[in-house]
This record gives sequence, structure tokens and C-alpha cells, in this order.
Amino acid sequence: SVKDLSIHIRSARPVDGVSFDIAAGECFTLLGESGCGKSMTALGLMRLLPAAAEVAGGSVRFEGTDLLALPESGMRDIRGGGIGMIFQEPATSLNPVLTVGRQIVEALELHSTLRGAAARERAEELLAQVGIPDPRRRLDEFPFQLSGGLRQRVMIAIALAGAPRLLIADEPTTALDVTIQAQVLDLLDDLRRTQGMALLLITHDLGVVARMADRVGVMYAGQLVEDAPREAFFARPAHPYSVRLFAALPDAARRGGRLATIPGSVPPADARHAGCRFVERCGEAMAACRNELPPWREIAGGQRVRCHLADAAPAVEAKVGQPSPSFPLPEGEGSSLPPLSLRERGRERGIGDTAIPAGETPLLAVADLQVHFPIRRGLLQRAVGAVRAVDGLSLQLMPGRTLALVGESGCGKTTAGKAMLQLIRPTAGSVRLAGVELTTRSAGELRPLRAQMQMVFQDPFASLNPRLRIGDIIAEGMLALKPDAGDAAPASAALLERVGLRADMAARYPHEFSGGQRQRIAIARALAVSPQLLICDEPTS
Repeated sequence: SVKDLSIHIRSARPVDGVSFDIAAGECFTLLGESGCGKSMTALGLMRLLPAAAEVAGGSVRFEGTDLLALPESGMRDIRGGGIGMIFQEPATSLNPVLTVGRQIVEALELHSTLRGAAARERAEELLAQVGIPDPRRRLDEFPFQLSGGLRQRVMIAIALAGAPRLLIADEPTTALDVTIQAQVLDLLDDLRRTQGMALLLITHDLGVVARMADRVGVMYAGQLVEDAPREAFFARPAHPYSVRLFAALPDAARRGGRLATIPGSVPPADARHAGCRFVERCGEAMAACRNELPPWREIAGGQRVRCHLADAAPAVEAKVGQPSPSFPLPEGEGSSLPPLSLRERGRERGIGDTAIPAGETPLLAVADLQVHFPIRRGLLQRAVGAVRAVDGLSLQLMPGRTLALVGESGCGKTTAGKAMLQLIRPTAGSVRLAGVELTTRSAGELRPLRAQMQMVFQDPFASLNPRLRIGDIIAEGMLALKPDAGDAAPASAALLERVGLRADMAARYPHEFSGGQRQRIAIARALAVSPQLLICDEPTS
């Protein structure tokens, strides 16, 4: 039971008066954009806030115990066993110097009676439950040896090891492919129903919400603005912000038209608000919205909304329970263009005819690419085999085109992308960029070509230098690869605005941003040198 929870970081208020209850066996989901305070709320419940943050008010009660009044020793008993948490970024949450098996066994030893071989056997069962292939071998591997999706599954296994009564899952399936996502969601749903485990699910995926949620809380700028049962929320979202979240969903039927985005960005956490926090981005705002804090209003069916406008949000048709729901645009939202032919759609996006003209030279040509990693055993670490991460990949990418590489976690997609850019040296094969062979070139010879090819990495936190401000991170590529481009600061500010961040954020460090905001910084950095080839590894996860 959370009542009026407020979290302050100096003058900023990333969480400001949040209240909700979760019953045993219930799934409550938190929805909202990056930077709305969802992850900060979860960290506040676990008392794992960063050093500069503090709980300024409110209460958090778990099974009748006030968590904010407990000493740290008492919270250590609650964490893992009473309340488990799946963190947003597995690469930074797993200990890099301990094997996967050791980290799971550690949780089992703390929160169960299992020891030794029995704990290791249970750890293997947990890895199998979350869909990790060859779990016995994976127990002895380190996190860096696993793909992003496999690390995400390890995090889920560790969280489930303590059999928590409440599980806080912060974007638990973003790095997973659809088949494993379904498997993990089924596992969480089964535990919820059979063991009465409560689930606080933080996600931006409306398909996951439709499948898992009992109730939905929509969060904006540190406050809840709507609280509703799943059926009521999908049948008729009440807050203008909720309606715009539905409208922003990509839809294959609107391919060739512009996506319906919400203009502007989430206000900074240190901004002061006299009225509604969504007022600057709301097309239905009235004078009262700017000057008076909207009260909670009850709507039929247990739905509540914090808005001055009565029935301002248009109805949105939806089918509840579908894994990837598709919702039409509400009246007056976005710009849906009339149907276009394939050729017209291509011209609309500036790529010419859909058919590849005869004689056109590929920008990227990959032939029989192989990346093998040796398996070493014994005291002398002799190679006893090899992991064939990429084994004979060939593809061509034309200028101005988009090629999608699709597959499950662990299929070798990320390794292939890094090998194309020579960030991992391939075992065999050919990679040609605009006719230039890359595999035979040294690091020094590749340097002049780096401005032509860039990558958006899968894990934004691990790929951003924690000691540099984000303005310097974005400008670094321009200064290193295009020194004659002039002052990089204005270009960095423009890129920040382009990816939905404010220019005055350039002086902040990566740890001061949410996971989604760090993803945008990584995208801005890749675009900074205007590359001809952009390899995007899960760029919107």
C-alpha cells in the first residue's frame, strides 16, 4: 500500500504524491513515457534510491509493515524474499566478476534452505524455466558471455529464486524476443495465480499490459493521472495523455504516413506546476488547467482520472488481451495520409522506387560472414570447441534502404552487427562498405571510415561513458571524426532536441537519466557524424 509517496533530488521532484494499492495475486501496471518517474517509484519502494535522492513524504506498507521506518538490516530481510525486483538494465545489475550460477545460488542461500548441490540444481531449473538453452553450461558463464536477452532472463531467474510475495518488474521483457517474452509472461502469470504473488509491472508495451494487467496506472511527470481496471482502460482511456499513448502506436495499416507523436517532452522534474502537468502538450487544455491542480474524478467501473475535462478524451476501440493490440487514431490526432502505393510510399520516404534499380551498388555487402568463439577448458585453457555465433551470413544493403535482421535472443544478431563494423573481428568472410573491404584493414586504417558507419548499441548505459557529460558524449564523435565541422555544441543541442530531450540537459551525466532517455542519447550520438550506414541494435527497446 503506497500513500502519497514523494521522492526529492535536491529541488527536483521525480515522484510527487503517488498512491496505489496492490492485492495478493494482482498485477498492477505503471505506464508512461521515459522520465515520468516509474523506475524511481520502484526504487523508492525497495529503498534503493541513489545517494542524492530521499523519500520526502508518504508511506509504503508491505504486509502491514511500514518499510520506510525499518532499519537497513530489516530491509535486507524484505528484499529478495518478501519483495523481489527485476531491474531495467541487466548488464549493470549483474555482478561482472561472478558466474551466473553463483549469483542465483547466492539468492537461494539467502532466502531458502537450499545449499550446495541442491541449490545449484535449483538454479539450473530456474534458468530452464526462463527459457535459457543449455542451462547447465550457462551456470558457469559470466554475464559478458551472454546476449542482452539472455542476461535479462538471468535477472528474472534471480528475482524468482527468493519466491517473493511481491515482484517489481521494471521493463522485464524489453530485451526479449516475442517467443521468450510469451514464455516469461506465462511464467510470471502462473506464479501470480498459483502462489498469490503480487506483481508491479512497469512497461511501455501496451500489448504486455493487455495480456497481464488487472489494473493500470498511467504516470506523467511524477504523478498518476489515471487509475483504471484493464477492461475499462482499453475500452475508453479517460485522460488526454492516455489517448495519445494509444494513438502513438505504430500500425502497419498506416505505413507511409506520419506517426502520431505527442509534441514537446515531459517537463523537467524541478519544474513547478500550478495546474495540470500535461497542459503544455494537451490540445484540449482550458484556462483552469494552467492554474488549478486537477482533482481525482471517479468514472463508472472503478476508473479514476485526474483531469478538469469531463469526457474530453475520445473513445478508442480496442481488443483486450491481444499480445500486440492495434488501435485506430482518435478524432483529430496525428496526420493519417491517404493510402499510398508501394512506389509512392518509397518516394514519400525519399528512397526512390521500391524495386532495386539494375546496376545499383550496395552500400554494405556481407558475404559468408563467420564469427566463432573458442570454448576453453582445463588448466591450460586449451580450445576444445567453438561457439559458432555467426556462421555463414550473407546480405546486401542498398543506399537509403532499411534491412531488418530478426531472430530470437542468442541467435547472433548483435555479434553480426558488431562484426560488420569490425568491433569484433570476424573469423572468416567479407564485409565491404561502399566497395571498400573492411576485414583486411587495421584499426588505424578503419578510423577514417568510422564517420561513415555508426551503431546504436543494445545497452545504452553500458555504452555511454559515465565520466562524461552527455553533451561531450555526443560531440566526441564529431570532434574525433569531423574536426573541420566547427563548433560541436550547437549541433549537440540540436540533436538532443531532435530525440526528444532538452538542450539544457547537455551538462548532465548518464546516470541522471532514465533508461529510455539514455537510449535517446545513444541514438543522438550515432546520428552526430551523419553516417551513411547505421546499425541499430534494439534501438527502441
